[in-house]
Amino acid sequence: MTDTRPVLVIHGGAGTIARPAAGSTDEAPYHAALAEILAAGERCLRDGGSALEAVAIAVDRLEECPLFNAGYGAVFTSAGTHELDASVMDGATLRAGAVAGLARVRRPGRAARAVMEDGAHVLLAGAGAEAFCRAHGLEMVEPGFFSTEARRRQLEAAQAGGRVSLDHDERAPLDERQKFGTVGAVALDRNGHLAALTSTGGMTNKRPGRIGDAPLIGAGTYADDRTAAVSCTGTGEVFIRAAAAYDVCARMAYAGLDLEAAAAAVVRDALTPLGGQGGLIAVDARGHVAMPFNTTGMYRGLVRAGDAPTTAIF
Repeated sequence: MTDTRPVLVIHGGAGTIARPAAGSTDEAPYHAALAEILAAGERCLRDGGSALEAVAIAVDRLEECPLFNAGYGAVFTSAGTHELDASVMDGATLRAGAVAGLARVRRPGRAARAVMEDGAHVLLAGAGAEAFCRAHGLEMVEPGFFSTEARRRQLEAAQAGGRVSLDHDERAPLDERQKFGTVGAVALDRNGHLAALTSTGGMTNKRPGRIGDAPLIGAGTYADDRTAAVSCTGTGEVFIRAAAAYDVCARMAYAGLDLEAAAAAVVRDALTPLGGQGGLIAVDARGHVAMPFNTTGMYRGLVRAGDAPTTAIF
């Protein structure tokens, strides 16, 4: 059913998520955090804010919540450091901005938007990206700001097992090897414009310098008012190979699929045969929403202007 009211959709990662025992409160912090973030974005959209503003508000809060692997509480590299990535796209203009390998910028999502607004480049990485952020007045922090004891223990466990692990918070009902920690948001505003923003800390014990799909326009993030806004979460290398976010829009534009069919086809037919696990969130200019995934669960939620947020895990 078409509902063209402004809408915000968010995700906090996908993966193999074990259902907690009856009466367990393990899920409660996640539902509460997602609902609070959605409520803030809904207020923005209800008051006439743009899709870009709404996704920025949502990702700001996702990056500040240690339950999710982006910003504060990001996972560690094999060197015991943090390398943060993000990207944003404006569906009205196809402007885009992205950053990769940040270690001192508090809010990578804001950094990606600053790159987009500057307009000279689309993707900046490493020291050059941090110099750009500093010059543009973004908040800088010491690298240890992002660290938490839970993530440190996760790194130690991964190194003891000699593996690279996907995000896992030991307080969550998750399989450590099957949790993808990217966060993201997509939105439709009252003017019919779309936007998408994705942010991540990557994978525990990853090789320094590894970049996944989150900061790559077309792989982890894409937005076009003519089709949809998309944010992905999953095995980044496969999402890159499949150009997953753009593929949703391409199937709509060239094959005539509706949003739900296009999103489902990307997960089922493009990602799964390559061994890609995870999911995506998407919204089109008519207010249709899709949130397909091929894992046990995906932290996700949506809110339409004037409504209460709804959240889900399984």
